[in-house]
Amino acid sequence: MEARPVTEQHDPSHELFLPRRLHLDAIFRPRSVAVIGASERPGSVGRTLLWNLISNPFGGTVYPVNPKRTNVLGIRAYPSVKDIPEPVDLAVIATPAPTVPGVVQECVEAGVKGAVIISAGFKEIGEEGRRLEEQILAIARKGGMRIIGPNCLGVMRPVTGLNATFASTMARPGTVGFISQSGALLTSILDWSLEENVGFSAFISIGSMLDVGWGDLIYYLGSDPYTKSIILYMESIGDARSFLSAAREVALQKPIIVIKAGRTEEAARAALSHTGSLAGSDEVLSAAFRRTGVLRVDSIADLFYMAEVLAKQPRPEGPRLTILTNAGGAGVLATDALVQGGGQLAELSEETKKKLDEFLPPQWSHGNPVDILGDADPERYAKRWR
Repeated sequence: MEARPVTEQHDPSHELFLPRRLHLDAIFRPRSVAVIGASERPGSVGRTLLWNLISNPFGGTVYPVNPKRTNVLGIRAYPSVKDIPEPVDLAVIATPAPTVPGVVQECVEAGVKGAVIISAGFKEIGEEGRRLEEQILAIARKGGMRIIGPNCLGVMRPVTGLNATFASTMARPGTVGFISQSGALLTSILDWSLEENVGFSAFISIGSMLDVGWGDLIYYLGSDPYTKSIILYMESIGDARSFLSAAREVALQKPIIVIKAGRTEEAARAALSHTGSLAGSDEVLSAAFRRTGVLRVDSIADLFYMAEVLAKQPRPEGPRLTILTNAGGAGVLATDALVQGGGQLAELSEETKKKLDEFLPPQWSHGNPVDILGDADPERYAKRWR
């Protein structure tokens, strides 16, 4: 399925982390994708993956792989990735867990450099699944192939049209990169974002992090010209050194927001059953976030609010803000929230006050917060001086 390529925008940070970025291009900028486990069965993961890829043009070719069919959804299918006549950049694997090591071996032999393993049934179920993961990782590393997953929803790049997930729809393009260790939470934010008109540069379901982890993806989005901010839903940190190193560097260029689940002992045990990973000490992580410049939020609501603000507003260049309100009480509450959060009220210059005097009622507050009075209509809010 052919489609037009997308021309990359220029961004200085694109070059800043470029060496670390290139090894994931096979996953995020593929010229060809093989769907291993492609199916026509309604409601199946294999069918949804294939449909999402062919119905959202990303500038590449899609190859269904199914040894029992000659075509899937009207597209010629191949019995194995090794039978595909052209080079394959990305393999999206949706076959039962016990078959995945053999599938990965075939991908390595075919020269595939990136894989997204959708399949579940690995370390999250116990020792047998852990052994399967060890086999997969050994094969992939020998072949120089990078893996996202297993047990994940997939990856989505709305800005280029790539939808290698089994989500029900495509996100709107935007500038926020979202990485989640929970596929269900990712789809919830996707549904919310469509209602609120919030766009994303990337939606990444990281799964149980067999290979590609937080550090890899933070560096990748740090160099991505489409991504202006990064949001994380984290249950386990994985390679802490890699995460902290990437966060420390990238946070200097782009804001990184995290919600870390598993703060209590009971929640940490729940995270272990979900991803097969221990959650780690919450106090140590909070200190590490502060030292690396990562902003931590405590609720899903805050994560949604952050996503919306980062998607729709310019990034402030400093802590000084002006509050605009039509109610004195609301202005006082907003001032408390600003100062308690480390911000400051900006001091209005005499020139600014004179400009506001030209179109605001005489009774406006003449200070910050700027109270434009309770009878303010949308036009008064929108008014500006030339």
